[in-house]
Amino acid sequence: MNGTNLDELGGFLRSRRARIRPRDAGLPDAGRRRVPGLRREEVARLAGVSVDYYVRLEQGRGHNVSDAVLDAVARVLRLDATERAHLYDLARPPREAEPPAPAAVRPRVRTMLDAIQAPAFLLGRCMDVLAWNALGDAVVGFSAMPPGERNMARQAFLDPAARTLYPRWTEVAAETAAYLRLDAARHPGDPRMAALVAELSAGNPEFRALWEDHTVREKAGGRKLIRHPVVGTLDVGYETLALPGDPDQLIVVYVVAPDSAEAEKLASLTTAASGPGGGVTA
Repeated sequence: MNGTNLDELGGFLRSRRARIRPRDAGLPDAGRRRVPGLRREEVARLAGVSVDYYVRLEQGRGHNVSDAVLDAVARVLRLDATERAHLYDLARPPREAEPPAPAAVRPRVRTMLDAIQAPAFLLGRCMDVLAWNALGDAVVGFSAMPPGERNMARQAFLDPAARTLYPRWTEVAAETAAYLRLDAARHPGDPRMAALVAELSAGNPEFRALWEDHTVREKAGGRKLIRHPVVGTLDVGYETLALPGDPDQLIVVYVVAPDSAEAEKLASLTTAASGPGGGVTA
């Protein structure tokens, strides 16, 4: 494993065992502890491995670790499906990380975005915004972002207007950092990801705290509150779809109930929006 993954694996395991209360793991809670959660020797005992072996794993020195050990550690630390997959990504990264090819948007994908009668956009690696439709632009304002900087993480953490755009900014920030960390583990050694994380860490202390928490989360779906300068507050759901053949590209669609107040607001924006969206980040 490369140096980055050594640090990431240890930090992730420490953060996950810190949240497990001893009594929840069937252990006596014997007074004050120097650190929260389970001790390393307790995780080792519950997982059925030696303390030395678990310590080496947490230090990133557990080469060729078996499925059985990873599954046992995941069970003890009560990892959900996303966290379990993240553990595997950290413990077994590619031997050689190749620089990613420049993002390319398939023409039919761009046509499909324009055909969607809802705000929609295409996310790539590092949460870059690769393309969007007119209504997506009317809601979020992608075309107003500087070319080469159209990135949802950069918008959330470095754009002062983000806290106005997203009234529940704390939730948006946590979800963004958690997905970015998940994406980073899937592509270790990506220099663009490393540069983005460094930029966000230098520019926003709240990002640094969220990053150090090691929380990971898929960008599958949920709700988002948006304060729009023209139509006011929009309470929208969103769904995320991975493109077959290119899992690093995700279509995000904002969804509202028919005949709702949000639907009326989007209809007014649809009337105002003109021309197709689009554009590929540099």
